[in-house]
Amino acid sequence: MIISAYEAADLDGALGIEMGSIDRTATPAAWARVAPGGRSDPDRHDECEIWVIVQGVGDVVVDAGRHRVTAGTVVAYEPFETHVVENTGDTDLVFVTFYWRDAGRAQAAAGRRGGRRFGERPLFVFSTPPTPNGDLHLGHLSGPYLGADAYVRYQRMNGARAWHLTGSDDFQSYVLGAARRDGRGPAETAAHYSAEIAETLRLMDIVPDQYTVTNGDDGYRSGLRAFFSRVAASGQVAPSEAPALFDPDSGEYVYEGEVRGGCPGCGDTTGGNICEECGEPNVCTDLADPRLSRSGKAPEARPVRRFTLPLHKFADDVAEHHRLGRVPARLRELADRVFQRDGLDVPITHPSRWGVAPQENDVSGQVIWVWPEMAYGFLHGIEALGRRASEDWRADAPDPDWKIVHFFGYDNSFYHAVLYPALYRLAHPDWHPDIDYNVNEFYLLDGEKFSTSRRHAVWGKEILSPESVDAVRFFLARTRPEGRRTNFTRDAYAAVLRDTLIGTWQTWLNDLGARIADHHDGRAPDAGVWTPEHTAFLDRLAVRRTALAGALGQDGFSLNRAADELNGIVEDAVAFSRLEAPAARIDRWSSQARSAIALELAAARLLSRCALPVMPRFAARLAAALGDPVPAKWPDGVELVPPDTAIDLAKQVFFASETVGAGRGDVS
Repeated sequence: MIISAYEAADLDGALGIEMGSIDRTATPAAWARVAPGGRSDPDRHDECEIWVIVQGVGDVVVDAGRHRVTAGTVVAYEPFETHVVENTGDTDLVFVTFYWRDAGRAQAAAGRRGGRRFGERPLFVFSTPPTPNGDLHLGHLSGPYLGADAYVRYQRMNGARAWHLTGSDDFQSYVLGAARRDGRGPAETAAHYSAEIAETLRLMDIVPDQYTVTNGDDGYRSGLRAFFSRVAASGQVAPSEAPALFDPDSGEYVYEGEVRGGCPGCGDTTGGNICEECGEPNVCTDLADPRLSRSGKAPEARPVRRFTLPLHKFADDVAEHHRLGRVPARLRELADRVFQRDGLDVPITHPSRWGVAPQENDVSGQVIWVWPEMAYGFLHGIEALGRRASEDWRADAPDPDWKIVHFFGYDNSFYHAVLYPALYRLAHPDWHPDIDYNVNEFYLLDGEKFSTSRRHAVWGKEILSPESVDAVRFFLARTRPEGRRTNFTRDAYAAVLRDTLIGTWQTWLNDLGARIADHHDGRAPDAGVWTPEHTAFLDRLAVRRTALAGALGQDGFSLNRAADELNGIVEDAVAFSRLEAPAARIDRWSSQARSAIALELAAARLLSRCALPVMPRFAARLAAALGDPVPAKWPDGVELVPPDTAIDLAKQVFFASETVGAGRGDVS
C-alpha cells in the first residue's frame, strides 16, 4: 500500500505551476498546485492523463475549449490534447495527476481527422496580404496563396467551418516607390495593383472568402487606431527618442526598402527592418555601412521620437504562445535568436505621408507601421467576414475559441510569429490566440530569387488559363519551397506537363476508358473474383488515401507530399494495369479481369476525390467522367464505382499541351 498526503512545501516549479511526484505508484503520478490567478503552461504529450481535482475551482482549457472544474471533478486527457489549467478562485487549486503511455491510443490520436477540435470551431486561414506594388508571380503563388487555398478546401471536405482570408496591404512603404515608378498617387497605385492581384488569384482558382482592401474599407482606419490605442494604453509602448536614418539631400526619413546594408544578425546584405536571409529584424541604424537604395549615398543618423515596443520583455509570452499551436522549429529557433539579444526596442510608428496616423498626439507626422498594423488587419478581416456570414465576430473582442492559421514566407516570420503575439498580449491581455503557422522558403526562378523590380519573374497572368491552371497548381504544389529553397524552370514545368500529367495520368485514364468502352460497353463492370494481387492493390490505395490525409491535414500539411501521393495513385494504377494485362482477355479469367478493371476505376475515383484540394478543375472533370458529382467530402475509404455506371474517360482531355507564356498575357 502507498499513502501520499499533499504537502505544498514538497512541490517545485514545473509547467508554470508547482508539482511534486508521488513515488512508487503503478503509473507515474504527482500532486499539483495552481495559485489563485495562476495558469499552467500549455502542455501536449503522447501520454494518457487523468486529473482528480481535490481542492479549489478553476477552468481547464483543452484545445481552446473551456471547462469548469471544482473539487471532485475528474478530467481525462487523450494523447496530444493541448491543455491548460487556470485557477479562477481565491484559494489554491490542487489536483493529483496520473499518466501513462498507450501506444495504440497515441497512434489513433495522431491520425485522427478533426484533431485539435478543427471540426468544432471557426477556422480562419490567412495568406499574408500581398503588397500592391505589382502583380503576383509564381514565387508568390507557390507559397501562401496556393497553400491556404488547398488547406481550406481540404478542411471543408472534412466538415470544418473554414475560411480563406487575405487582402491588399495598401499602406506598405513599397507602394510609394511603385507610385513614383508608375507616375501615380499611392492610393491609385494600391487600388490598381490590388485589383490585378485579385484577378490573378481568380485565374489560379483562388477566391478568398474575405479580401480586405485596407485603403478602401470604411471602418478599417478607425478600428486600427482603436487597436493601436489599446496597445499604447498597456503602458509598455510609449514614445521614445532614438537615432533613425535620413536622406542627407532631401532630409526624408528612410527605412525598409529605401535603405540597404549589412544585417546585424547574419552579415548578409539586407534592406531596412528585416533580413530576408536570416529572418531577423533590424532598426536600420544597426545596419553595417548603410546606403540609400536610390542614390547609393550614406544616410545621416538623427534622433527621432517614435512609439516603441520593448520586444525583449516578451520572450516568455511568445514562448507560451508557441506552445499552443503548430509552430515549426524554424520559427521557434528564430524567436530564440531574437530574444538572445540584450534588448530590442522596435519602433512601431514611422514618419511618413502614406498610412494611418495614430489618434494619440504624442508624435506628429507619423503613421502606424504597416507590419504592426497587419496584426489588427487579421482581426478586422474576421469581423468583416462575420458581418457577411451573420456571425458576431468582433475585432475588439477576439474569441478564445477562434482557430487561426497563417501562411507566409520565411521573410515575414518575425512579424507573424514573434511581433504579433506580443502585440496581441498588450491589446487583449486575456486572449490567448491559438495560431498555427505554415511557412515557406524562397521559390527561385532559374536559380535566382523572383524579383518584381528586376522583372525576373514568371507572372501569374503569363501562364494561367482555364486549360493550364491545374497543371500549374500541381507543379507548384510538387515543387513549392517547404523547408528549403526550390527552383522553377520552364523546362521542368514543361516536362512534368508532358511526361507526368499528359504522358502518364491522361494516358492511363484514356486507356482505361478505351478498355471499358471496348469490353464492357462503356460501363463500369461489377467486380468478380479477387486475387491476392487485387487485395494488395486495394491496400496500397488505402495507404495512399491515409498518406494524403496526413499531407493535407493541419498537423503535417505539405503540398509537396500531397502532390507526390497523388502521382503515386496513378503510378500504382499503371503498374497494376500492366501486371494484370496478360490475363485480361482470357475467358477462363474473365471474372478476375472484371475485378481488375473495377479496381482501376476505384483508383480513378480515389484520385478525383483526393485531388480536389490541389487540382479542383481536374477533380471535377474526372468525377464527371466517372458518373460522380463534384467531390464534396473527403473519402472514408477506397470505393468501387457502382456497376453499370456510364464511364466517359476514353477521349477526355484533362491536360492541354502548352508552354509558359500561353496564358492571358503579361502583367499590366
